[in-house]
Amino acid sequence: MAREAYITGIGMSEVGVRLTRSPLALTVDAVREAIADAGLTLDQIDGVATYPGKMQIFLGFSPLGADDLIETLGLKTRWHIGAAEMTAQLGAIAEAANAVKAGLARHVICFRTVYEAAALARPEEFPALERRKDVSGNSQWVSPFGAFSAANWTAQFAMRHMKRYGLTREQLAQVALNDHANAAINPRAIVKKPLTMDEYMAARLISTPFCLYDCDRFTDCSTVIIVSAGDALGEVKTTPIRIAASAGSVERYSWDQAEWASAYPTGRDLWKNTDYGPDDVDTVQLYDGFAFQPITWLEGLGFCGVGEGGQFLEGGTRIARDGALPMNTGGGQLGWGRLHGFGFAFEGVVQLRGEGGARQIPGDPKVAVATSGGGPMAAALLLAKD
Repeated sequence: MAREAYITGIGMSEVGVRLTRSPLALTVDAVREAIADAGLTLDQIDGVATYPGKMQIFLGFSPLGADDLIETLGLKTRWHIGAAEMTAQLGAIAEAANAVKAGLARHVICFRTVYEAAALARPEEFPALERRKDVSGNSQWVSPFGAFSAANWTAQFAMRHMKRYGLTREQLAQVALNDHANAAINPRAIVKKPLTMDEYMAARLISTPFCLYDCDRFTDCSTVIIVSAGDALGEVKTTPIRIAASAGSVERYSWDQAEWASAYPTGRDLWKNTDYGPDDVDTVQLYDGFAFQPITWLEGLGFCGVGEGGQFLEGGTRIARDGALPMNTGGGQLGWGRLHGFGFAFEGVVQLRGEGGARQIPGDPKVAVATSGGGPMAAALLLAKD
């Protein structure tokens, strides 16, 4: 245990759209909740990790960096990190786990703060991205083809699945229907009522085959995860959840047209770092910025074969709270809000602790998978209650 890494505290601010509370204030709210949850004090925090760090050109997407939080809270840190140049959002938690295992820190605050809805409402404070006549970086591989939005290039993967493997819109709809049903009983979630198949099919298309309900929405929120060293568990009061394994990969735009999203190699690699396997998992919290992405994770992680994701979702019974593999029990990003990956780690911990309330899955869950990304980059965590 001394050489392991554990999640010992979780916290979340108010979740909303066009909130007036500042992103820094939201982050401090989430930190306070996580600190109280773990039974720690700020003086015991000696590390901070975040993704993607402060982005001056896109403040709504990421308004705060590790330095901002360290300065505001007066933290005496020995280790910190904050950058977009890692596998994906949950890569920040994986890096924190590596840090405590290496003895670089004992208790690390990991956070992701998003402020995209409020930023759109207050462009004078949070300027929109400048549109230029020339493009560079990742944009050069997608913008010339009208695929600037992730909805466009993710939709291309989904359409190929439909053409090659027979995925139907009714099967795809099960992701949104499941998310909305779970969000409706999650008091923190934005969505307050279930979604019907008729409502889903009648919604306007955004980028074929995605309709409005297949796309997450801009949200204002901060989510905090505290990662602690195994030999520091005597300092916390909660049930620790072990980070049993992690994995991540990239599939760059510049490498021509990728045949598979990064969820596939990441899913395979996760099982190389643990004795657990897919059959041991009690719940999955799968990134769903768009409804197709959980399908790539289900296939990549080996819960079904490649091309079989649609059949796995058929009818929605397998992924329901009382199903064989409960998925996105908090509502995912389609129902809870666009928490940008960290919400899945948060919900995985909630379920393994048995603190889900009305949305708690049956039995005594002991193993969960949380993922983030799945397009050109991806990261996954395997969480276990020992």
